[in-house]
Amino acid sequence: MTSTSTSTSTSTSTRQSVTVIGLGPMGQAMVGAFLDRGYDVTVWNRTASRADALVARGAVLAPNVKEALAANELVILSLTDYDAMYATLEPAAETLADRTLVNLSSDTPEKARAGARWAAERGAVQLTGGVTVPPSGIGQAESSTFYSGPRQVFDRHRLALEVITGRTDHRGEDPGLAALLYQVGMVMFWTSMLSYWQALADANGLTAEDILPHAVETANSLPGFFSFYSERVDTGQHIGDVDRLAMGMASVEHVLHTNADAGVDTTLPAAVADLFRRGMDAGRSADSFSSLVELMKKAEA
Repeated sequence: MTSTSTSTSTSTSTRQSVTVIGLGPMGQAMVGAFLDRGYDVTVWNRTASRADALVARGAVLAPNVKEALAANELVILSLTDYDAMYATLEPAAETLADRTLVNLSSDTPEKARAGARWAAERGAVQLTGGVTVPPSGIGQAESSTFYSGPRQVFDRHRLALEVITGRTDHRGEDPGLAALLYQVGMVMFWTSMLSYWQALADANGLTAEDILPHAVETANSLPGFFSFYSERVDTGQHIGDVDRLAMGMASVEHVLHTNADAGVDTTLPAAVADLFRRGMDAGRSADSFSSLVELMKKAEA
């Protein structure tokens, strides 16, 4: 179930409190947002000096993780990954009972599920979060975060979560779902940006500014293609009426040859061409190029 809301202000007569563990750029932005909204914020970071500016604004620096956990029932984790969570919280595991851990660390769905089990074994509950914006988007009403885990817990802390990003999207009880949706966005982001770097590398004297309007127009066309192909992918009906794989094979080879002629690195276009060749070898030349998704899926046991 999806729920979307905009931020609402915290009453000064009912001050709320939160602990934030991890003060990288994201963690610092989150603490700043909570302070702006009148929350009492306890923080902890392995390098304590990262809290100096936040303490000057009113945050309380806990001397250790145990006291940071003891300070509040709601604990926001802004750490690199789940291994960092274990390394940080395990020494204070006896303090985890009755805590809600909102884990905004980036990691795999399976790591998120394992982390939720680990927390439950120690009397805590985990809400997995996938923040879809960079630090500059924290605290903004239009920004959004995926969440998954116990709905009741999500609802109880929803106002606090809306401080981090104005829109909160609860996607179900499975703690791995938020991590999965976050990684879906990341695989699209990184590969899309690399394709742009590839275009700039092979610009043949054109500048990034010269290419920008065409790049933006191309990117803006993608939602239409996503919509067009979604039914084909879901049904497995890859009808090559307008986009036969053989046609795409010729196109990606032209892309590869253009890059090779320019003398730039061809790792990315060569990988794309290799996937198309595999589809051709699998006998899909007359199918839609969407049939390549079948080659990319996990093989059935």
